[in-house]
Amino acid sequence: MLKLQTELEEKIASFGIVNDCIRELGYQLGGNWDYHKGCFDHILCNEGGETIYIRIPFLVMEGELDHYEATIKFGTPYVIKHVVHIGLDRDESSLLDATGFSQFQKPIDTDGKIIDKSRWIHAGEVAVENLLKCMHAQNLLQTS
Repeated sequence: MLKLQTELEEKIASFGIVNDCIRELGYQLGGNWDYHKGCFDHILCNEGGETIYIRIPFLVMEGELDHYEATIKFGTPYVIKHVVHIGLDRDESSLLDATGFSQFQKPIDTDGKIIDKSRWIHAGEVAVENLLKCMHAQNLLQTS
């Protein structure tokens, strides 16, 4: 995991409006959200079973995350790498995958070692900068 130093940290915005803007840039709401916190994820690179993401965490300050009007506060963005299986599993879960009961395989490594750190820090900072430009253009951000 590579933490990024950006201007986004500690900024406050409306979840629904940010969610609309952020989707246009290719971000998605991360799968491990709950009503009080979540993250936006964006794929920076996907090659041969290895995926490098930028993850932008946030806390819900007012309301609940499934409401468009919820107020969120951004945390420290970071870059992570997931390594997944390529090909067929040869264990007991293979039958589940083949029959469609298990849609996705578990990653081999959810926090893989990132090589060429400066490249991915730069890519993450550019992605956050593009997000900030989009949100500034829409007047979406407040300072805490």
